[in-house]
Order: sequence, then C-alpha cells, then structure tokens
Amino acid sequence: MEFKTPASLHEEHEALHKALKTATGYSGKTGEAAKVVAKVLHPHFIKEEEYALPPLGLLPLLAEGKILPEMKPVISMTDKLKLELPEMLEEHKEIESALKELIKASKAENHPDATTFAEQLMEHAKTEETISYPTAILIGEYLKLKLK
Repeated sequence: MEFKTPASLHEEHEALHKALKTATGYSGKTGEAAKVVAKVLHPHFIKEEEYALPPLGLLPLLAEGKILPEMKPVISMTDKLKLELPEMLEEHKEIESALKELIKASKAENHPDATTFAEQLMEHAKTEETISYPTAILIGEYLKLKLK
C-alpha cells in the first residue's frame, strides 16, 4: 500500500514553493529574506512529505471503517513524527522568524505578493501544528490499537 500526502496538502505545498521562488527572485532585502526562508523551509518540507503528511492520506479509508494490515507501515511514520515533533515545532519557530523578516522587507520594498506568501505560510504552519501533525499521530495510535 502506498501512503501519499493528500493532494490538497501537496498542492498547497507546491503553491507555497512557487510563491517562495518568485520572492527569492526579487532584488534587495526582499530577495535576501526570501532566500533565508527557503534555506530553513526546504529541509522542513522534505520531512513533512516524507513522514508527517502521508499518513493523512489514510483518513478517507479510516473514516469508512476500513482497517487493512497493509496500513501497518504508516505506524513507523507516525512514530517518527511523534519523536521529532519538538524539533519540527522548533523549525516552525525558525521559519516564522525568517518570515517576519520577509514581511518587513517586502512591505518596505513594496512586494505585496511576498508579504501575502509569508502570511499564508505562517497560517499554514499553525494549521499543521493544530490539525495535521496531531491527526497524523492519532492515525498511528489508532492503527496500533486496531492492528494488534
């Protein structure tokens, strides 16, 4: 069984990457600040796509009451997320700090799209912290109980 990040979340990540790429193309402090965001964000997004978000792809099946033995490998993903959650949340703080600098620079240099991107990414991180990560962990804990 393949575990995939839900398409909507994957597309959101892609849109955020695209907006960031645009921002890194600006000259001046906006471009510099965007490059700092990219540097701290990229490794974090890789972790999310590797083990934090793919378990969420099981939600439709689980909501239908379908529990399959082939789902068991997702438990290692959610265990890894649970173990690394403090580090991931710390990374969010680093990302947020870099985004605040991007907002400051983009407002000063009149790049409203970069400001919008930064604000959207900050909201995205809050959603991950309060919904996506806890849900992924719960999926793993649920499967542990059901697949004993």
